Amino acid sequence: MISGAPNCLKCLHFRITWEPAFPRSCLVFGIKSRNLPSFEVFGATGKHCPAFELKPGLK
Repeated sequence: MISGAPNCLKCLHFRITWEPAFPRSCLVFGIKSRNLPSFEVFGATGKHCPAFELKPGLK
């Protein structure tokens, strides 16, 4: 994982899709990817995901 990158698995906006080629998705950015969406955001912008929100009940 990229140092300091948010963990998409703990994000409120992260979803698993039914598409085998693109199993991970971000509702905020509309990203579908094999990688975690935070990797795609970092690759495109050079910054960590600004939309990360921790799911309720997680630390």
